[in-house]
Parts: sequence; C-alpha cells; structure tokens
Amino acid sequence: MQVTETRAEGLRREFSILIPAAELDGKLVERLNSLKNEVNIKGFRPGKVPVSHLRRLFGRSTMAEIVQTTLSEVARDTLASRGEKAAVPPDFKLPEDEQASNKILDGAADLAYTMSYEILPNVELADFKKVSVERPTVPVTDEEVEEQLRQLAESTRAFATRDGPAETGDRLTISYLGKVDGEPFAGGSDDSASVTIGDGRFIPGFAEQLVGLSTGDEKTISVTFPEDYVAKNLAGKAATFEVAVKAVASAGAAVVDDQLATRLGLETLDALRTTVREQIQSQYTQASRQKLKRQLLDQLDSLHDITLPPALVEQEFDTIWKQVANELQSSGKTFETEGTTEEAARADYRKIAERRVRLGLVMAEIGERNNIDVTEEELQRALSAQMRQFPRQEQALVDYYRKNPEALGALRAPIFEQKVADFVLELATVTDKTVTRDELMHDEDEDRIV
Repeated sequence: MQVTETRAEGLRREFSILIPAAELDGKLVERLNSLKNEVNIKGFRPGKVPVSHLRRLFGRSTMAEIVQTTLSEVARDTLASRGEKAAVPPDFKLPEDEQASNKILDGAADLAYTMSYEILPNVELADFKKVSVERPTVPVTDEEVEEQLRQLAESTRAFATRDGPAETGDRLTISYLGKVDGEPFAGGSDDSASVTIGDGRFIPGFAEQLVGLSTGDEKTISVTFPEDYVAKNLAGKAATFEVAVKAVASAGAAVVDDQLATRLGLETLDALRTTVREQIQSQYTQASRQKLKRQLLDQLDSLHDITLPPALVEQEFDTIWKQVANELQSSGKTFETEGTTEEAARADYRKIAERRVRLGLVMAEIGERNNIDVTEEELQRALSAQMRQFPRQEQALVDYYRKNPEALGALRAPIFEQKVADFVLELATVTDKTVTRDELMHDEDEDRIV
C-alpha cells in the first residue's frame, strides 16, 4: 500500500492512495475462507466449499465490502499515524469509469483513489482567570410569595352549580359542534367541555359569548381562529359552534389559609408559603445560571481566535438554515415580513454557525484537557427527566434513544456544556449583581440561537 500526501494547506489534507490488487485479493481469499463455515450451498458439505466456487458466487460482492472496509481502515490509520483528527468524515474519490471499477471488483486491477479531509485545529486556551462575569441575583420578596399564593387560591377555588345566567368568572359545562364553511371539522366537537368565562384558555371570543346563558340554553357562536392557531388548517378561518349549556357553576371565595395548603398536599399555610418561596427562588436561580452562562460563552468566543474547518461550519450552517426555513414555512412568514432579506439572514446565521463551531471546539478542548465527561448516571437523570414529560411512553422513549445515537448525543451535549461552564466559572472572577425581576427574566435577544 502506498499513501502519498499531495496537499497540506491550512486545515486541508489530501492523499493519493494505491492498494495493489494482490493485497486486495489476499483479503478476499481470507474472507472467502471464513465464509466456508457460514454458508450452505447445495452439493457441498459444510466447510468443504472450494474457494474458487465461492469466488464465482460471492467474489464481487465480497470485494465491494473489502474495498469499503479498506477505505475506513486507511483513513483511521492515516489519521492515527499523523496525530490528526478529522473535522468531518474523510471524502473519497474512487475511479468513476465503470470498466475500471469492474476490474477492481474482479481483483484484476489496483485500487487507486484520493482521500481528503479537514483536520481539527489546535486550540490554544485562554487564561480563564481573565474571564470576569456578573451573576444577576434577585431576592424573593414577601409580596411575590403572597401574590403567588393568591393566584394558587384563585386557580384552586371550588365551583358550585347554580341556577341563573352565567357571568364572567363562572365555569360552564357545555357540548358543542364546530363547523367551518358549514361542515364539521376534526376535533371540533365535545359532549362535556369545561369553559371558564374570562380565563382566556379557549378560542378568543368564544367564552365571552356564553355570558347570560343558563342551564339548558342553546346558542350558535361565531368566532375566527387566530392566524397562529396550532391547527394550521383552521388558522385564520371563520367558524360557528352550536353550543348547549349543561351546567353553570360559580367559584367560591379565593381564601389563602390552611385549607388551601391541604388541597395542595401540604399540612399548613406556613409550609405552603415556604414551598412557594423555594419555587420562586429556584426559578430565579435557573434564570441567573442561564444569563451567567451566556456571558461566559460570549467571553470564550471573543477570547479565542481559531481557524475554523470550512466543512464543519458549512455543516452547522445547513442545520441552522433548515431550522430557519422550516419555522418560516410553518408560521407562514417570509424574510421580508421579518424585516430582512434572505441574503442578510444567511450572513447572520453563518456568523452564528461560526460561533457555534468555535465554541464547540473550545468547550471540547477544555473538556478533554480536564477530563470532563458526562457520566452514565447524569445521562440517566436527563433521560428520566424526559420520561416525566411523556408519561406512559417510557419504554418507547428508551427505545428511541437506543436506536438513535444522534438523539442521545443531543441529550448529552447540554450536560457536558454546563459541566465545562461550571469548571471555567470556578477559575473566573464572578461577582454578584442585584437586579430586578424583569431584568433577570427578560431575554435581551430572544431570537439568538446560541
């Protein structure tokens, strides 16, 4: 075998490779000999099939497998011997002439081809002691806790049926049949729906038209589905609903007391108050971690000047662009309605792709140098969290991740990223800064991908 480097410019590497036909034939004979005990051929006892006969039956198909395996082995060995890592899988250019290809598969010609790849660049890590970030903090006030308790009392009030016309705040049990252009549509009917007037959870304008109706009343309601309605076939369309009221119920008083705590599974109001405070604090802590991480990523991005592998950037850009295109299509929007052009959007998202690749290389280098990895226990906790979001589908979820390594990688990635961020923050200068709730919870750039 001859492996000759023909190009070494920047991160690009190219090689001319020649594998003699005799070497391939040797591998073929070895493989055919192993097939003797694996195949059953009429007229031959197991293990007694002549190699010449096997060559006639399986020679070309087996040689094709050998060629494919050899390509991978040569790429692996070349990278290992040079101490290089490919940014993306190597590209191979084999003979395109059908006659030449047939000769190779017949073992009558050498295999000559070119291999090219882009290597991962060397990453010189910055001094993390130069990193300085501010951790936003928000104290939980008594007023916030009491407001949350009031909302809990409102949402858990008991309803009692009554006679008389419905008012705002009442909960009605209704049956309805929805129609578009005079025809019923899928999902547009229910025999026992619960609608609370004024809670804004139904189609806009629907519940308000129930005001004044009593048990036994019937009414045809006209509404228009929102333009961004989840069912795209109904978005923006006018519809009618034939409604029959089965019951009207009014809510009791919203009282913050021990009974409220009992309804929510706690023994006393003080215990509920403590739980609510902890929940608010947990929400603030999570938001603070995200903002702190964003600052850290911004600084890591600016501190590292890396020559990026073009193929890796292109791959990342393609992933982002497909996501952008799908979102525009599903929402019915265009670049023009978003106040930009496709050309400008491509330029912006390419910068995002470059940022992602740069940060990915930096984070990977930090992790490798400091033996940071995601443990099976951490991965299992993340998987368990996913399962809680899909009750009664646990086994299907496990099977999905087992069969889709890319999905498992997506589950692992944010855990690894957070562990690397925590490592760097231990070395960086972190100062606390008290901010308002609105400042903490506001996303300065909601459309930012990274």
